[in-house]
Amino acid sequence: MRDTAMDSVRDLVRTFNKYVLNPAMLQLAGRKHWYASVIRHTGRKSGKSYVTPVVADPVSDGFVVPLPYGTGVDWVRNVLAAGRATITSAGSTYDVVAPEIIDATSAAALLSPRRRRGFRRLGIDKFLRVTLAK
Repeated sequence: MRDTAMDSVRDLVRTFNKYVLNPAMLQLAGRKHWYASVIRHTGRKSGKSYVTPVVADPVSDGFVVPLPYGTGVDWVRNVLAAGRATITSAGSTYDVVAPEIIDATSAAALLSPRRRRGFRRLGIDKFLRVTLAK
């Protein structure tokens, strides 16, 4: 498939996830023994609070979140603009700060070999790294 065709497919999947899968995922995300986490963020224009299910891998000083839809999605832009968010993962809630976009090579150094392989197979090349607030 050409890039534009692949982009169209990715946009369709993203839209489906946003309106169908994400609301269902929020019922379990963030709970103990569940793979998905919840990120709480504030709208950069509206100031409204939002919740989004994500995969947030814990690292020594925070979390690394894969960005399968790239860096232009609203929740990522909101977190970057605010400079902070809250992540609920495995039943615990963490305030996080200093969000930064990192590439796959930088993320690989922080992730387990299993996670690196999985994200590489999915073609994920951008990640959000956040640090635990002190």
